[in-house]
Amino acid sequence: MHWEQLLSLKRQGDTAKRLRKDQDDTRLGFEVDYDRIIFSAAFRSLQDKTQVIPLSKTDFVHNRLTHSLEVSVVGRSLGRLVGKQVLEKHSYLKELGYQMNDFGAIVAAAALAHDIGNPPFGHSGEKAIGEYFKTGNGLRFKAQLTDKEWQDLIDFEGNANGFSVLATSREGIEGSLRISYATLGAFMKYPKESLPKKPTSKICDKKYGFFQQDKAFFKDVAQELGLIPNKSGEDIGFERHPLAYLVEAADDICYTIIDFEDGINLGLIQEEFALEYLIKLVKNGIDTNKYHQLTTKEDRISYLRALAIGSLINDAVKVFMENEEAILKGDFPYSLMDKSQYIAQMKDIINISVKNVYQCREVVQKEVIGYKIINTLLDKFCTAYHNTIEGKASNYDTIVLKLLPERFLHPKEKVYDQLLHICHFVSLLTDGKALQTYNIIEGNPN
Repeated sequence: MHWEQLLSLKRQGDTAKRLRKDQDDTRLGFEVDYDRIIFSAAFRSLQDKTQVIPLSKTDFVHNRLTHSLEVSVVGRSLGRLVGKQVLEKHSYLKELGYQMNDFGAIVAAAALAHDIGNPPFGHSGEKAIGEYFKTGNGLRFKAQLTDKEWQDLIDFEGNANGFSVLATSREGIEGSLRISYATLGAFMKYPKESLPKKPTSKICDKKYGFFQQDKAFFKDVAQELGLIPNKSGEDIGFERHPLAYLVEAADDICYTIIDFEDGINLGLIQEEFALEYLIKLVKNGIDTNKYHQLTTKEDRISYLRALAIGSLINDAVKVFMENEEAILKGDFPYSLMDKSQYIAQMKDIINISVKNVYQCREVVQKEVIGYKIINTLLDKFCTAYHNTIEGKASNYDTIVLKLLPERFLHPKEKVYDQLLHICHFVSLLTDGKALQTYNIIEGNPN
């Protein structure tokens, strides 16, 4: 892979080539990506979507919006630090007009969008959608779909849904947000289709990154960027865009450290654990006098968190640059943090978060509620939408469809497109809106 291709400013529908040296430095194309994402309705909905604690009323617990903003900030730092060293190593990029901040802007935008396709109620929301089709009433549609279409549904994937949010055209809106191909490439952590499932142990094959409906555009993006194909025959898959490693690292750093911080602030993890676990990440940078002057738990944890994130950022940049040539050749099958000098410490932190936070009673209870809500919404809307298109709608079906926003009322011919259309609608609901819609359908007054 070559950096000048990987940093493509092309957008869906472009007929002329966009050159970096012709860009207006007061509003770069990569910065436009960030703006379009942050002003989108899908991004705004993240303010009421679960990060760890579903439907939490606690003001200091992170939701998907605050998490995405923090991942974006970390991603920007990673991108700039890597960009500085890449430009020193590949000086011809400077002659083409590229600057250190371009790398930061691309990674920041992709990181900002990294959770934009996640359904309500966290990762359990993804599982709930998949299980509706795999073992629920959605199983009745299986015979009408191809194997890959069916796999898209039973393994519903937030990353693939995010790609649809950013790129799928709809009536009057070509290319959705029309994000630059460089940013789309950095966004695609898993540049493959849903089958074959986990064909290798490579990190890029862990999940999938696009639905069958988006295959043609995905291939166009991958080919424009010069991504390396790694599948044969009719199966489609590519090695990662190098900057996707930085987006992933930013997410890994934030959820490892900040979910841990949330657990401490909620009282689910004792403060003593913070010192025991975080000190291993910050021992070379901590100012012990300053630390002991901090009088509140929140301030102490905040100080350690900031130092820990800084340590992990510097280490991720080091791993990236040490392996840059292998990454460009498609020969780096790991995440950056898998090769971090702090991998043992990160695993310790994640393990205690899983035990004390992710599996705490409040989280489990809300996940159970989320399963019920999503299953009910999918069943009612998939049935009503499909029956209407088939000319078999009951009066109840007609009434239910009136709850759909206007942009989801357009008919789809293929059964796969119909089902994915409703999954897309449900996935873009906030936790609160999903609960409200469920109560309406179930006839609950509150």
